Amino acid sequence: MIVLVPVYRPGDKLPPLVTDLVAALPGASVLVVDDGSGPSAAAVLDAARARGATVLRRRINRGKGVVLRTGFRYATTHRPGDGVVCVDADGQHEVSDVVRVAERMRDSGAQALGVRRFDGEVPARSRFGNAATRAAFRLATGRDVRDTQTGLRAYPAGLLRWLATIPGDRFEYEMNVLLESARAGLPIEQVDIATRYHAGNAGSHFSALADSVRIYRPLVGYAAARVLTPGRRRAGSGIADHVDRNGGGALRGGAGVVDDVGDRPVAAQ
Repeated sequence: MIVLVPVYRPGDKLPPLVTDLVAALPGASVLVVDDGSGPSAAAVLDAARARGATVLRRRINRGKGVVLRTGFRYATTHRPGDGVVCVDADGQHEVSDVVRVAERMRDSGAQALGVRRFDGEVPARSRFGNAATRAAFRLATGRDVRDTQTGLRAYPAGLLRWLATIPGDRFEYEMNVLLESARAGLPIEQVDIATRYHAGNAGSHFSALADSVRIYRPLVGYAAARVLTPGRRRAGSGIADHVDRNGGGALRGGAGVVDDVGDRPVAAQ
């Protein structure tokens, strides 16, 4: 299994997170993919590598969606047959919850989401945002996903090549994954997890206006397509063309700096 940690300007929580993940998931590989943080992140990333992580660095910032696809392509080549668990780098996820979500994915053979309980000390912005997107997603797809914006997600190996074809460069990518999963009729497991926020979620790089627009745009498009073309599948969304039950893939190269045109590692560190 690969534990994929996308980062941008990571803080000092990253190295101990790597330590905890390595200890909690024996045999798993922790993969940190940096989204163009620049030289200022070198010390933190070196510390993460020293604690057992493999680190890929992008030259420029491209967005979370690009980073996740980079990790999925890496996984299909370097750990074929292994699933991937995506974990936020800001310390919001309990490592015990990461293990539970990974186990649900392994046992069910389906993608699994760690869904937060929006109570207690949850910032108002996060509480309102989740309620709104949950309602919009249910209206658009007929499915009730209790936490559409969670960063704790696990995917079986057979879905990784398909995931690498889904569009969206920034935070909208994860919404696109949910929408395409609904379109394809894929099961989505949901696992209740703890909710932790630090300093009012200050470590988040989510832009309330720009990223919200990016997230809602595909939701509106999906809903409109259902109304205008009921029962019709969008061209190119066929999962059967991309599912790899053996976990194979087509990413060349080793860990290092990542090309800014594609998602290929081009220089080993």
